[in-house]
Amino acid sequence: MLDALAAADWGRTLLLTDYNTRIAVIGAGCLGAAAGLVGTFLVLRRRALMADTLGHSTLPGVGLAFLVLAAFGKTPDALPWLLLGAAATAGLAAWLVAATQRIPRIREDAALAIVLGVLFGLGLAILGVIQQLGTGHAAGLGGFIDGSVASMRAQDSWTMVVLASAATLVTIVLFKALTVASFDPQQARLQGLPVRRLEFVQLGMVVVVTVAGIRAVGLILIIALLIVPPAAARPWSNRLSRVAVCAAGIGAFSGIVGAWISALVTGLPTGPVIVLVAVAAFGFSLLFGRARGILRRRGHAPAERLAH
Repeated sequence: MLDALAAADWGRTLLLTDYNTRIAVIGAGCLGAAAGLVGTFLVLRRRALMADTLGHSTLPGVGLAFLVLAAFGKTPDALPWLLLGAAATAGLAAWLVAATQRIPRIREDAALAIVLGVLFGLGLAILGVIQQLGTGHAAGLGGFIDGSVASMRAQDSWTMVVLASAATLVTIVLFKALTVASFDPQQARLQGLPVRRLEFVQLGMVVVVTVAGIRAVGLILIIALLIVPPAAARPWSNRLSRVAVCAAGIGAFSGIVGAWISALVTGLPTGPVIVLVAVAAFGFSLLFGRARGILRRRGHAPAERLAH
């Protein structure tokens, strides 16, 4: 009897007939598409460490939001409030990086490392305090570190879909302006484009994707979902628009397949599985990519540089 029930549950998950699982997988796909699209500009501008900093800096925000909710007798695992706390500290991290860079002889990589270390260390300290409280909901915070689709409710998945879709829409609308500002900031200024504001919007979209993904992918591995799909898309074309579309497709594929496998196998964390699928796509692209693939390049001229 128990075997029959287990087989029935496994079959519902395999065929995505369960509503919560289906919405979670769709949400992971939307997240992957948004991460691939937004991450294309991070790869183009060589700012991967910025995404890493923002991802790790969400931990103290999640922890502080948890403590505030618990102090007021509210449900401490209410996702919207935890995401709001994550967004607040991620935004603080972006501001601290910009402020630290203004200090003489402090380069961007050093500023990023300093802010990452301080905020992530603060987050671990807050997490230790929460674990000492003995609150029953504290165990659920582990899902924010390595991701968990199985524990997500339908409203959590819809929140992820809305945030990811918003980041995707803004990036598509501003794609041309972001492209010019990324390739040639001086030319962008001559065209009257607000380069500083565009940089702020780009970082804002990274924050949105990071906040949207920490529940499904985890705050440590969200950086990989932002960087690996664009890197996997690069060998297929020398046109930025095509690379961006391909990165969104690879990200969506990774999110859907990874979340589906994680829901299918009990206890398998979602974040690592999604990232492993994306890394497999990167390996395939590296070998067989039409523009820069290793096997395709043999006997041909050197690959061209990325163009608009």
